[in-house]
Amino acid sequence: MTDAQRRSYELLFSRHSIPFEEKKLDFPLVFGNNNRTVVEIGFGMGIATAQIAEADQNTNCLGIEVHKPGVGKLLWEIERRNIGNIRIIEHDAVEVIEKMLSDASTDGFHIFFPDPWRKKRHHKRRLIQKPFTSTLAAKLKPGGYVYMVTDWAEYGDWALAELSSTPDLTNAYPPGFAEPQSWRPKTKFEEKGLLKNREIRELFFRKRG
Repeated sequence: MTDAQRRSYELLFSRHSIPFEEKKLDFPLVFGNNNRTVVEIGFGMGIATAQIAEADQNTNCLGIEVHKPGVGKLLWEIERRNIGNIRIIEHDAVEVIEKMLSDASTDGFHIFFPDPWRKKRHHKRRLIQKPFTSTLAAKLKPGGYVYMVTDWAEYGDWALAELSSTPDLTNAYPPGFAEPQSWRPKTKFEEKGLLKNREIRELFFRKRG
């Protein structure tokens, strides 16, 4: 952690974070309003998270991350930009979603550039696969969405197959990949991938009903 990230973590964590516990979240209570709530799984250094939340302050953003420097960086961005609609949970995302989110409670999931676990023997560690995709669908409100972006083409193909075969989810851009969403800012990680001529693949699925 840089000195700035450490200071932000120590001074701001309790103000903007939610402790992990096996108890369902009440979003209106957590955020103090009845606005829509999106959940970002693995926000990295949190720059895109802060930009999205700052641009749409009528949407609540719950960010989940285990990387302390990233948490510290997002806390610094929250304070610098005076953002009031972000809360952070520093814990394993699968456990948070399974144990802290109620069914039909969430308006969207953002999954930007998750670890592709490139080696075949590690594919079982990939986040976007069944049955976890069914868990995401269960937590969504009808019409809610899963929005994933990857710069690893093979993982994009994998995720497209897994999400397409998940009951209750339907591809908003059938039968393939989505158009870039205008409200999603590019990240430094994404720009590095483009410099290496990697193909950015986007997937946007909605919950039926």
